[in-house]
Amino acid sequence: MTSRVLLAALLTALVPAVAAAAPSQSPDAVLATAAAGDWQTLDPADTLYMDLPSGRVVILLAPGFAPKTIANIKNLVREKYFDDSSLLRSQDNYVVQWSQEKPAEKKAKAGLKGTVEFERPAAPSLVRLPDHDTYARETGFEGAFPAGSDGKSEWLLHCYGMVGAGRDNAADSGSGVELYAVTGQSPRQLDRNITLVGRVIQGMDLLSVLPRGPGAMGFYAKPEQYTAIHSIRLASELAPKDRLPLQFLKTNTASFAAYIEARRNRHNDWFVRAAGAIDACNIPLPVRRAP
Repeated sequence: MTSRVLLAALLTALVPAVAAAAPSQSPDAVLATAAAGDWQTLDPADTLYMDLPSGRVVILLAPGFAPKTIANIKNLVREKYFDDSSLLRSQDNYVVQWSQEKPAEKKAKAGLKGTVEFERPAAPSLVRLPDHDTYARETGFEGAFPAGSDGKSEWLLHCYGMVGAGRDNAADSGSGVELYAVTGQSPRQLDRNITLVGRVIQGMDLLSVLPRGPGAMGFYAKPEQYTAIHSIRLASELAPKDRLPLQFLKTNTASFAAYIEARRNRHNDWFVRAAGAIDACNIPLPVRRAP
């Protein structure tokens, strides 16, 4: 048995043990006592900064799940493909989408044909949840990302804040020239039908409050309704002093297991009944500024 398998088994076993040891802990209390080593700094090479008039949206990419699509997105970013582009769509309880308003032939040239990265082989490193899920045999976390598995394959989940590569009817048409962020109630029916490339780490409040588009599927009817995107940059393209010092709680730690349990069974005075179960999409990734 590999060390990763042992770690995943240990963390699964920790959930009930943590519940018994600290039944009154709140999620905030768990995070406040998490060790410094339980936090991981975002990798600048896999972090995107999308600058809007209202502020900055930070996206952490998941190259372990979509390496070809993400390589293409990074090339587009380095070539400033998304500079002066727009948020073109905001569909209620669903997604916000952005793209560059370029002729179809230019989008096709920028695209990457023949890429379908909906799932990958199952990995023993999945930190599994013991809770039932409607769409997957088991769910959990791979690094910073919620994931599902059927024992043979593994895929990212369409939770709130996840970012994907929009596509047409052809399965291989989602190259990254059009991206979206989930702003609604976890449209999990999209799992394994679209390539997910990462998640928003900071700035979801800037996307979720956008006016809903009046057109079909939430598209804006007129260019003046668009929200401008000043630029999208890789954090690694910026000087270290200009990068945001953000960290997320590692999902393969006892602190994260305690955090899950604190959310699964709330014990403060407001809750009359503890749920006793939790959905992977109802476990937001804890993020903080590095102290």
